[in-house]
Amino acid sequence: MLASFFATFLIGLREGLEAALVVGILVAYLTRLGRRDALPRLWMGVGLAIALALAVGAVFTFGAYMLTFEAQELLGGGLSLLAVAMVTWMIFWMQRAGRTLKAGLEGGVDRALRGGVWAIVAIGFVSVAREGVETTLLLWSMVQSFGDTPAALLGALVGLIAAVLLGWLIARGMLRLNLGRFFTWTGGFLVVVAAGVLAYALHDLQEAGALPGPFGSAAPLDPVTGLVATGWSGFPFGWAFDVSDTIAPGEALAALLQATVGFMPAMTWLQVIAWALYIAIVVPLFVRGVRANRRPKPRAADAAPDASGNPTPQTLDAARVPDAAASTHPNGAS
Repeated sequence: MLASFFATFLIGLREGLEAALVVGILVAYLTRLGRRDALPRLWMGVGLAIALALAVGAVFTFGAYMLTFEAQELLGGGLSLLAVAMVTWMIFWMQRAGRTLKAGLEGGVDRALRGGVWAIVAIGFVSVAREGVETTLLLWSMVQSFGDTPAALLGALVGLIAAVLLGWLIARGMLRLNLGRFFTWTGGFLVVVAAGVLAYALHDLQEAGALPGPFGSAAPLDPVTGLVATGWSGFPFGWAFDVSDTIAPGEALAALLQATVGFMPAMTWLQVIAWALYIAIVVPLFVRGVRANRRPKPRAADAAPDASGNPTPQTLDAARVPDAAASTHPNGAS
């Protein structure tokens, strides 16, 4: 119970804080422009985005009950793959765009103010809808894999509430938080969680018969027991390992491992290969992005001179980029 609560709490906290900071930037900029009259339209867009995320979650949750078992597994696997793709893209997008996110949002507000009433509604909606739908898909996939729905949903709800509170305190200047470090650590956690969701997605697709595995006719059989082979004899469509006798699927340790690293007591070869490949590819790219964001920018005084002895425009522009450590937004946006 605590494992599923903590995992969804951390996801709700991270994703909710991202959305809260984005909304905080928009509200602060409109206030600074003296256009508080546009705030109700902005909040309307935010409300529509939240309603969309809730509607998506409701459709996936209640709509699945009308499907056959195979269709449910196919739907769950497909949506889990979509969640992994969205989370992975968002992690790297934030690493690249974090430094210019504030300027981009403020530029969007400037254009929206010239575009009429619905333009402000649209910018509020778009700014939050992406985070909302991504969070809904990821949490839905994790709730399906944990099986402990009440604890997982409670963790997500508490995390979102905490995110809203933290965002409000930061916007009011009542709390200083090293957001760069917070989003780096939680981003690393999300990478591992996404690997686990990917593995569970393949398990669902194998159960649905969309991929070969131990549930279909392609499964290799143990010549002695007649059961699906486990270990190297089960490669590639059998079980990679099965430690259910040591770690029962329903006990606390199994829940903790699944919530943190995506471990299941019994995993197929396709699951293990997909998990390992995802970690081997994504983790080095994530670490490289973190190091790139922490690399100090050259100062104007240190800018390389041109042939005439004057600093070049490119190095002066680089010197104007705010340092991520002094930023008030994840990954360096100030």
